Order: sequence, then C-alpha cells, then structure tokens
Amino acid sequence: MNSPETISTPLHALNSRRSTKFLRAPAPSPEEMAQILQAGMSAPDHGSLRPWRYAVIRGENIAKLADLALGAVKRSGDPRMTPEKEKSVREWMAAVPLFIAVAQKIDHGKIPEHEQMLATGASVMNILNAVHMMGYGAFWSTGVGTYVEEVQLALGFDPLDYRFLGYLAIGTPGCAVPPVQRPDFRDFVTEWTGPVA
Repeated sequence: MNSPETISTPLHALNSRRSTKFLRAPAPSPEEMAQILQAGMSAPDHGSLRPWRYAVIRGENIAKLADLALGAVKRSGDPRMTPEKEKSVREWMAAVPLFIAVAQKIDHGKIPEHEQMLATGASVMNILNAVHMMGYGAFWSTGVGTYVEEVQLALGFDPLDYRFLGYLAIGTPGCAVPPVQRPDFRDFVTEWTGPVA
C-alpha cells in the first residue's frame, strides 16, 4: 500500500499509477469508496449524459459472481476456459476484496456513442487514479465473462441499453509493486504547424 509520503504530489501520483492484479484485503472503507466513486463523477462528458454505470460487488457476492461468470463462459463454448484456467481465476477472485462492474449506458440521442464510451473511460480512469492516490491497487479486467451476454444480463446491464466494459478489481497490493518504466512521451507526440502534405 502506498502512503501519503510516497505519493508526494498529484503529478507524481498520476505518473506512478500502475495496474496491480494481485490484490488482497483490505479494500477501501465505505467512506473511502464514496470518495473514489465521487471522483468518477468529474470526468469530461459531452452533453452531461453521465453514461457510466457501476455495480459494486463485495463479500460473499464475489463467489456468486465467480460461479455465474465462469459457468456462463463455459456454457458459451470458449475453449480457453480449461479446468486449470477456471481454478486460477477462482483463486484470484477469492483473494480480491472488491469488484466494480463497469458499463456504459447507451444514449441514442445526438451525442455519438463513441464519445459516450470515452466519457465512461475517463470516469474509470478517475476512479483508478483515486484508488492509487488513497494507497490501494486496482486492475481493470475483461477476462471474467465480459463478452458473454448472460453475464451482462445477470449484472443488470441489458445489452439493448448498455455496453458492458468489464470489472475493476480493487484492494491492497498483495506484493511490492515496482515502478514501471514508461515510454517517452516524445515518441507519441508531434507538433502540428500546418496541413500535412
């Protein structure tokens, strides 16, 4: 877990965040989760649609989610869900103290759907940054039945109205999280000075 001393400035927090898959208890407290989820409300959002939707899953409900999602993946015929893979995923989920299912509510009005998805992604990024700034770890996963309609329906996200985007696993890092070497931004940025020939 990070301490306030290790995250010295907001920019340092942004630059030091990284995904952490192996998590354990404790999860953020209810008061901390309220602050984390409120951070998601500050995302840029064309049309003020607030397209993001979140379902918090914790405690004994995580085992229910594992049964539901892994069973649905197997029924879907996905050959990747071998007994070994299922055992590994169940063990991982059992250790994680809190999941947030992420969905985008689709508005068929004048705001393009891709802009609604970008707003949802921005909201998720705010949540991930808030989790990190509070000293916890998180991992955005699409590996637990995200693309199986049965799972989406069971979570309350009817595919006619929602695009299901996976889960945020949140908790305390289960081991030391070494810093990651990021690429130099200059490899991804140009300065535009006029029409490209």
